[in-house]
Amino acid sequence: MNNFSLNELTLENVGQWPKSVKIGVIAFLSILVVGMGYWLIIKSNFEQYEQLKEKEVSLKQEFELKQHQASNLQAYRNQMQIMQERFGNMLKQLPTQNEMPGLLEDISKTGIASGLTFELFAPQPEVQHDFYIELPIKITVVGNYHQLAVFLSRVAAMSRIVTLHDFMIEGAATDKQKSGTGDQLIMKMTAKIYRYRTL
Repeated sequence: MNNFSLNELTLENVGQWPKSVKIGVIAFLSILVVGMGYWLIIKSNFEQYEQLKEKEVSLKQEFELKQHQASNLQAYRNQMQIMQERFGNMLKQLPTQNEMPGLLEDISKTGIASGLTFELFAPQPEVQHDFYIELPIKITVVGNYHQLAVFLSRVAAMSRIVTLHDFMIEGAATDKQKSGTGDQLIMKMTAKIYRYRTL
């Protein structure tokens, strides 16, 4: 049976095939079964495994982020409490609409108490912002350097928020004729008063 022809090999006479052909066919079928098994079973499981590994990495990152947030939650709450207290304190420094005339009067009295003469004290139209309303006041005062400094210091120390802008200081044109000292100055500026805007 050493001499055989491929034409003589049929499925009906498998038992009579030479041993080498049987081994070759069995090896081929084994490789085919293993290949098909890999393709159908193992490869899909391997792809699923790779997807799960990627998901594991993203879940670990999400966990670390949430763990970091949770560990800092108390610090965030403390910081929020401090910010709310500061905001409340700042709101207390803003006058209400009813307190605005009194604050304007306080600024005027502060200037007079500092020894200044008012040439102009003119509230301008209110400017609306998102959370507050700003009332600019054009002010022109006459006095010496010390009186101007005292006025500015007292306005800055007021319990309400008042900011001063657009300063211009110049010598008074007729001060020598009035007092003979030549130390009178004219200060022009804009004071801004803020109040909380109720929404």
